[in-house]
Amino acid sequence: MFPKIGASEEEVLAELEKKTAKDLTFGSGRILGSMCTYPHPFAQKIVMKYIDRNLGDPGLHVGSQKIEEEAVEMLSSLLGLEKGYGNIVSGGTEANILAVRAFRNLADVEKPELILPRSAHFSFLKASEMLGVKLVWAELKDDYSVDVKDVEAKITEGTIGIVGIAGTTGLGVVDDIPALSDLALDYGIPLHVDAAFGGFVIPFAKALGYDLPDFDFRLKGVQSITIDPHKMGMAPIPAGGIIFRKKKFLEAISVPAPYLAGGKVWQATITGTRPGASALAVWALIKHLGFEGYKEVVKRAMELSRWFAAEIKKIPGVYLIREPMLNIVSFGTKNLEEVEKELKRRGWGISAHRGYIRIVMMPHVRREYLEEFLKDLGEILTP
Repeated sequence: MFPKIGASEEEVLAELEKKTAKDLTFGSGRILGSMCTYPHPFAQKIVMKYIDRNLGDPGLHVGSQKIEEEAVEMLSSLLGLEKGYGNIVSGGTEANILAVRAFRNLADVEKPELILPRSAHFSFLKASEMLGVKLVWAELKDDYSVDVKDVEAKITEGTIGIVGIAGTTGLGVVDDIPALSDLALDYGIPLHVDAAFGGFVIPFAKALGYDLPDFDFRLKGVQSITIDPHKMGMAPIPAGGIIFRKKKFLEAISVPAPYLAGGKVWQATITGTRPGASALAVWALIKHLGFEGYKEVVKRAMELSRWFAAEIKKIPGVYLIREPMLNIVSFGTKNLEEVEKELKRRGWGISAHRGYIRIVMMPHVRREYLEEFLKDLGEILTP
């Protein structure tokens, strides 16, 4: 019920503390299955300072709009593109929907179809329903990457685009994006890469010497990329990113918003009012950490994932789903549902709904947390 008389700040804060007491926190070390993390302390300062900025009305916040453009330019550069077009958006879901919308609008076919791997994120289901685009699912190979031959076999006159994944949600698999790029060029259709997770991992991991496929705009068939700074980029939620190779994709999804202070303003995002603080935090973190700073974050995460995968193999009754490509380790067990239930009873933030348990080595995850988890897992599986 809407209160008639307001309570004091102290009373409200006390009630909030009570009601959120059951929440798991990143600082507790118990959240091991999330692709989000505790935001970088510097980014928190930025958000607090600029929390009133609204990128939905750039005429009021001209400087913030320029900073968003610079953030997009830096992300484009990270992804191998000198000049990109896009926005800092609410997350990978919005970014993926925007890419599908751009492909559909430019294709102008009566019954649009999008070909994507069975490992694709559920956001494409939302895109399909919202945009009237039929999803055509391509099968996976034994290594859980998309079968490029199956993608090619499913191309029709109604195909508006292809999707490849650079860091699948469940296993962190990077599809053969170079082969998908060649396919897209051969058939004259655009390729969208969902690198919501891998975008802030792969460039740095490759610089560290890890053998990973190319995935970005250096491949000519790639026309758009989703990248989420609020995952391994450590930006506060919400902060996703959509980058297009050409301005025409952005123009194809832009609508006029004529009543705003900026005059003749065009919006390409799904949301109208947008938190400028998120874009400013992305810009500030990239400026603050630089490539070398992010490389150190990824170095620790990749090394931790390899160590954890090796430890998992030592536990009887536990098996890896596949060797990790990125900083994600997924494993199965006998009686998986009971194991998941007991792990959750012991306070671990994990999920086994895909048929395996996924552990994501985010910046908040430490070796001592994993050692405690492995101890609990071993105890649960001991007869």
